[in-house]
Amino acid sequence: MPLDGVVVADFSRVLAGPLACVNLADLGATVIKVERPGSGDDTRGWGPPWTAHSSSYFECANRSKQSVALDLGDPDDLVLARELASRADVLVENFRSGALRRRGLDYESVRVGNPGIVYCSVSGFGGDADLPGYDFLVQAMGGLMSVTGTDEPAKVGVALVDVLAAKDATIGILAALRAREQSGRGQRVEVNLLSSLLGSMANQASSYLTTGRAPRRMGNSHPSIAPYETLRCKDDVLALACGNDGQFRRLAEVLGVPELADDERFATNAERVRHRPELRAALEQRLGTDTVVAWAERLTEAGVPAGPVGDLADGFKLAESLGLAPIVPVGDSPPQVRHPIGYSETPVARYTAPPRLGQHSDEIRRWLAEEKK
Repeated sequence: MPLDGVVVADFSRVLAGPLACVNLADLGATVIKVERPGSGDDTRGWGPPWTAHSSSYFECANRSKQSVALDLGDPDDLVLARELASRADVLVENFRSGALRRRGLDYESVRVGNPGIVYCSVSGFGGDADLPGYDFLVQAMGGLMSVTGTDEPAKVGVALVDVLAAKDATIGILAALRAREQSGRGQRVEVNLLSSLLGSMANQASSYLTTGRAPRRMGNSHPSIAPYETLRCKDDVLALACGNDGQFRRLAEVLGVPELADDERFATNAERVRHRPELRAALEQRLGTDTVVAWAERLTEAGVPAGPVGDLADGFKLAESLGLAPIVPVGDSPPQVRHPIGYSETPVARYTAPPRLGQHSDEIRRWLAEEKK
């Protein structure tokens, strides 16, 4: 595995930091999760649903790790925590600003005895901003909710910014490990949810920086492409994504109204965006004559991107039907989603159950008490 032999000290909680550490564990790193005795990671109590040992929320972000219970307020446990930091290749944390400095676990303190450490700090708003870094708050304050929903702002239905920040943290850690191979020196990697959100806004951010006007909510419509939205059929809505004029022409032919492709209002994407209401009405008039499944089959056969709007169960079924094998077993815990990247030479082959609180405390404490070899 690419990260065999890499030791990761996971001092993070909740989602972004722990998910980044799951990525590293999937790639072969030994991840040691440090948790509060008695309660552990906050998400152990975030249910329902519950699993045999914890919550499904906790388990989604903590597979293939070892858990050691250390009380950072206890002098003896703090010594062990510092020893773990001195032996780790990577340390991931998301404590409030200053909290680890008081315990000698901040980057400046750790790198004195471990100059090769890759020290990743994950925060909500970066720097010393004293704001709670919850995904929902960042979605609201960072602008994501302003372009999501219809009549009023809406959050994305998953903690998306945490997930994006986890991916950014993983990228940063891997880049820093590569740099260490060349220089022999570690470094601090800083990730904050607000920057990850803004960096992910892609064309919406570019639109604002180009025009100075903040984008607005458009429901399921696209600000720059039409038709690229959900449209009403006889029984339900169809997701339709015409990315070019050729696809639109084939759409018009399948719907039995080829003249739409030559209508000056719809002949080009720019004109279709300009005349979106008239276009929508014309398309829904035809789509309303048959079902979503019937239209999806015909359009797909003609090379027009279209499909029904499914739920998560449908998403897993689709992935399974395509041979993507999206689900993997993890010991005695409920199954989890497979690592999303395929590797021809080093496929992810090991998934273990998320640890029970302090499950590996005894062996990790013994290891930390031993003299370094």
